Amino acid sequence: MLNFSKYHGLGNDFILFDALKNRNKENEILSKPQFIKRICDRRFGVGADGLIIASPSEQGGDVKMRIFNSDGSEAEMCGNGIRCLCRFLTDNNHFDDGEEIRVETLAGLIISKPVNKLDVLVNMGRPTLISSKVPTLLPVGPLGLPQGQIEIDGEIFEVCSVGMGNPHLVIIVEDIKSIQLEKYGPILENHQLFPSKTNVHFVQLKSRVDLNLLVWERGSGPTLACGTGACAALVVCKMLGLCESQVEIKLPGGSLKVSWDGIDSSVFITGEAIGVFKASLIPNYINSIS
Repeated sequence: MLNFSKYHGLGNDFILFDALKNRNKENEILSKPQFIKRICDRRFGVGADGLIIASPSEQGGDVKMRIFNSDGSEAEMCGNGIRCLCRFLTDNNHFDDGEEIRVETLAGLIISKPVNKLDVLVNMGRPTLISSKVPTLLPVGPLGLPQGQIEIDGEIFEVCSVGMGNPHLVIIVEDIKSIQLEKYGPILENHQLFPSKTNVHFVQLKSRVDLNLLVWERGSGPTLACGTGACAALVVCKMLGLCESQVEIKLPGGSLKVSWDGIDSSVFITGEAIGVFKASLIPNYINSIS
């Protein structure tokens, strides 16, 4: 039997495995693409946007997070995922509620902390605005962030790019309800301007402190929320002079509070992370996909 837990952050859902005491679990089956694809499938598996493995840190953190998209590819970071991991660790008594947790990720050390029974605060670190480090082939524009235009079927999109440990493409629109996400999402995700592919976000400004966000995640497709994407959206809008330093970002799955004081500062997000259930995979199921 292989035990797991299901958590979600604003509807962005994850399957979590505890490999803190048995590191071999991480190397046996959990990180295999065929296993990840099947268990994340909403008909042939548990169903999730991604899979998270908690294991001992190797870089001076309290815990290491490996996170995989539903297509089996490994991601550098995920804002909703790290909040879910933080809640998972406190729910399972690895850390005290309210205690800071230093999480090792492929994007560096990220600090998170539960602030109440629902919400988790995460210091997401400084945004990356150097094109080669995002990475993107978009040139840095006059305002200091990668910018340019992308044409799809005769429609021109004014785009900006930000790295939040993973690449993001941000497009400001007048009405996100008019966006054909299933059409534009995969084209932009795989655009040649992004050598490592990219997450895609359409932003509608309701006011200087109230933003709406539509998400297409790299390796997962449309999701109900994206924490790193919300951070990228605030960075772009603030650098363009369109919003304040502290905003509420509404996503299809709920709202995040996001703040950023400027170039030399970290981005902070606060939002829900909720456990759904605990269960076990039966051996025959594991054997059928291993």
